[in-house]
Amino acid sequence: MKSRDLFSDAMHLMPGGVSSPVRAIKPYPFYTSYASGSHLFTVDGKKLIDCCLAYGPMILGHGHPQIQKAIATQLKNGWLYGTPIPIEPKFARLITNDHPSIDMIRFVSSGSEATMAALRLARGFTGKKDIVKIEGGFHGAHDAVLVKAGSGATTLGVPDSAGVLADVVAHTRQVPFNDPESLETLLANNNDVAALIIEPILGNIGPILPEKNYLKEVRSITRSHEVLLIFDEVITGYRLGIGGAQVKFGINPDLTTLGKIIGGGLPIGAFGGKKEIMEQVAPSGPVYQAGTFSGNPLSLTAGFATLQWLHHHPKMYVKLDEMSRMIEDAVTDRGNGSFVRLGSMFKYFFRNKPPRNYSEVKECDTGIFNQFWMRMLKRGIFLPPSQFETNFLSVVHSKQDTETIAWAYQSCL
Repeated sequence: MKSRDLFSDAMHLMPGGVSSPVRAIKPYPFYTSYASGSHLFTVDGKKLIDCCLAYGPMILGHGHPQIQKAIATQLKNGWLYGTPIPIEPKFARLITNDHPSIDMIRFVSSGSEATMAALRLARGFTGKKDIVKIEGGFHGAHDAVLVKAGSGATTLGVPDSAGVLADVVAHTRQVPFNDPESLETLLANNNDVAALIIEPILGNIGPILPEKNYLKEVRSITRSHEVLLIFDEVITGYRLGIGGAQVKFGINPDLTTLGKIIGGGLPIGAFGGKKEIMEQVAPSGPVYQAGTFSGNPLSLTAGFATLQWLHHHPKMYVKLDEMSRMIEDAVTDRGNGSFVRLGSMFKYFFRNKPPRNYSEVKECDTGIFNQFWMRMLKRGIFLPPSQFETNFLSVVHSKQDTETIAWAYQSCL
């Protein structure tokens, strides 16, 4: 088989044979030849309905003609200048208009870079050292947030990767999701916290949804302790609607990180927030941030075209919600697990009740999930190959696609 041969070769040339760990599917990953609409086509001749969507960015599906046209037009004019380009202020204005909490924005090259810069900015603005993250929350692969989750309300940072210095994560604290009391306790006993960074919906182990009023309590607690609130909306930005989770839940964070969808499928990240905070970023202020590929023409062009399309078709968010509900209806009373969804984000957890936090997600039966995932793949459905990753739908998933996904769930649970 072609995929097996390609992976065998890659194992000699690349760590684990892949460019990102989650792709190391056992016994070997399939290799994609091309993608179109809601489908992936493998080098082995298989056609798969894609519910991974590159882990979220492809909300318009693969090869969307409007995005292709925008990229092709830009390619004729060049693809990297190292100078400002006319679309930058237009794109910045579009995003700031969509988010009441964002006055100014800085474009970078990835979601990881955006969260790293936002945390640096929070420390630089406040003059404080510590940060707080949510147990199980993922904010990229940089040192300060690669921290093992613990069970205590004031868990000290323990490196989650070799090569991460304990001294670096010593200033990273953790609290459980959906537990405002733990956050209050931590902040009441630590006056050196610069910021709390939180995914409003835990996406890399979920989706795990916030309980009623949880995010409002988080906003109130952080404000009362003069701690900046950073919403990591790399996944949820433009996924749940225009303005993301913060608009949906009515929360105004101090800083926001974005990525994935705002690049239209090309590498991008962004961080933004209140003017008084963002003006501390170089060259306006003393918090340094820079990047050769920041604001590159192709990513900005693809992202701007994507957001324009979403603005012109706001009812698509209703359709996406209806499609995930159709899948939910199909799995009701099947298996011993729980189905969680919000808009176009969904997941079946092999746990009898929907998890509220990281500790409860860890109770899921990953062995059964792995068997289920393989059965779904054999029926032509590509889900993220982990119990701890969110599934997605795109605007080009058809009613037939959704019915096929629902049927596969019924057959495989």
